[in-house]
Amino acid sequence: SMGPAGLKYLALIALVLVLAVAAFSVGCGDEETPTTTAAPETTAPVASSTTTAAPVESSTTTAPAETTTTEMAKQELILASTTSTQDSGLFDVLIPAFTELFPFYEVKVIAVGSGEAMKMGETGDADVLLVHSPAAEKTFMENGFGVERKAVMYNDFIIVGPEDDPAKIKGMTSAAEAFAAIANAKASYFNRGDKSGTDAKEQAIWKAANLTPSGDWYQVTGQGMGETLTIADQAGGYTLADRATYLSKKDSLALALLVEGDTALFNQYHVITCAKGTNFIGASNFLVWITAANARANIIGTFGAEKFGQPLFVPNAGQVE
Repeated sequence: SMGPAGLKYLALIALVLVLAVAAFSVGCGDEETPTTTAAPETTAPVASSTTTAAPVESSTTTAPAETTTTEMAKQELILASTTSTQDSGLFDVLIPAFTELFPFYEVKVIAVGSGEAMKMGETGDADVLLVHSPAAEKTFMENGFGVERKAVMYNDFIIVGPEDDPAKIKGMTSAAEAFAAIANAKASYFNRGDKSGTDAKEQAIWKAANLTPSGDWYQVTGQGMGETLTIADQAGGYTLADRATYLSKKDSLALALLVEGDTALFNQYHVITCAKGTNFIGASNFLVWITAANARANIIGTFGAEKFGQPLFVPNAGQVE
């Protein structure tokens, strides 16, 4: 059987052929030139002159997508990712931009914790992952479940809690010290408990604080990031959250941002193509696209800036982490 490197090589060849078909369809279906000039960057890792005709993020050019999909049956591409990327609203802009360039894919997003997403990758129930649990991701790759893994973007975790801050953690610069103060005060704390990247980060912080949290004050929600924030808010408790989800829900929460800036709170996201996925070519296309310059600058790098005054994620594909 062909190994991952061979599959990747075939996938990239197929990407060139697929883009050639898309470019041919664009030429036949619409004589207008797409208004964007950034298309070549979007598929920079694949050297092909056909990429210049692919419509990228042009809200005024709809004919190419309609023409292509009538000639080519759509293929399902299963993307397993985190509740934080879903709850922050990133996929609401990311997926339409991808399918505008690749209209022959129908992307199905399954938002679970990073751990559950990787289980789906192991069993072949997902084609591509966008996750943020680095230690578990490395194990996933070492065990042969992933073919390629690349950095995409980062943000950071924050500790949020009630405005009256009974544990007196506001302004602390150490996440571990803040957790110790919460435990000492036996202040209500809500853990996701879902083997997510956030859950893994939280456990690492408790370990750094030399504590094993237990007792009535420490409660497990078993929910995603958005739901856990809502539960903590209603109960007046603390929780660890990614900044993007917190900012996207901030208007409906009374929770205050209390601790930030510790390097231990860094939150890196990677894209991984799954060896057992049924649409490996589609997964490779997604990896190439999401790590290319156009997606980085025009989608990820600007998402949330207008509404929140700052982007919710910082793209860093191709950079040293």
